[in-house]
Amino acid sequence: MKLHLMFIGNKFIYNKSLQEYVIRKVEQKCDFISSITYFKESDNSLFLYLENELNLSDKLVIILTKQNFSTVGKLISTVTSDNQVLKENMLIPSNVNVYEEGSYLLEYKNSITNVISMDEMKKMPEILIETKENKATVNIFNEDRDSAIALLTPIAQMHDVTLEVITIVDGWLRVDIESKKYGNISNFIKSSKQLLPKKLIATSNIIGYIIEVLFANQKKVSFAESCTGGLLSYYFTLHNGASKILDGSLVTYSNKLKDNWLAVEHNILEEFGAVSSEVVEQMSEGVMNVSDADYTISISGIAGDNGGTKDKPVGTVYVSVRTKEIHKEVCLNLNGDRNYVQHQSVLEALKMLITIDKDMFF
Repeated sequence: MKLHLMFIGNKFIYNKSLQEYVIRKVEQKCDFISSITYFKESDNSLFLYLENELNLSDKLVIILTKQNFSTVGKLISTVTSDNQVLKENMLIPSNVNVYEEGSYLLEYKNSITNVISMDEMKKMPEILIETKENKATVNIFNEDRDSAIALLTPIAQMHDVTLEVITIVDGWLRVDIESKKYGNISNFIKSSKQLLPKKLIATSNIIGYIIEVLFANQKKVSFAESCTGGLLSYYFTLHNGASKILDGSLVTYSNKLKDNWLAVEHNILEEFGAVSSEVVEQMSEGVMNVSDADYTISISGIAGDNGGTKDKPVGTVYVSVRTKEIHKEVCLNLNGDRNYVQHQSVLEALKMLITIDKDMFF
């Protein structure tokens, strides 16, 4: 069954942080979200859309405000030839048997609908839709997409699973696995891991995985960021447990702070410029000296949309990753707008962190 997420209310369109919070919670609990639809309160097409969705063999999660809760319940009752009754101080369709405060589950024909009341600055009520555990995700590093598909397809056929392979950045593939009727996902992953022992990580949450591995090995990481402006540290601090492994991040946007905070040599900055191999190398060394972390990452580049030159066009980004014994860096030539270049830079940095110590991360 496909899962559709439906927002009703202007605040879910314009309040991006609220919208993203709801999507995160639904993704944590439910299957992959097949589609997301937004309706303003005044949209006259809402009834016809609800009627169509409730007659499909799909799952539907409806997020709305307390103000619209009973109104939408009345529309649902009209579609399902029902009426609303008062249960636990909520007006909900009488056929509903599963409900908690601010959330109820309706089964109609072959569809399952979870209606949830949600307002800003509030904790999201319980998501009542249950999902089958027939999916999994693995990440593959340092393997191109075509060769990964060629290697994994025979194993997938053997264990009766289907694959969808997506490129995150060059050298990093996400593989979503879904079991067929008699499929065995765990055996597929086990066989794939034997084939790619230093390339495959079985997780859908790569940051959470990095945190767990670093903590288990009593290791710490620190960052020095320029063009990404703290985005790398934000990726980590989004997750529980980041404080166990992250010492901190120095956002050194100016040359003055690269010099004062990270001890990047002034003459290196003058000769090679802030966006250079020489500078990111000293940035990663400087943050290691300041924090005494086990792993450090530094990023400096031209995210755009302006500021590029003939020699260093917009999208030129240098990333350096360092352990106490090894140092690696890369020069990227990225495309896209400012924000996309920043995110690609961070993803490349994560890939480099994982692959610089394969014995630990794999």
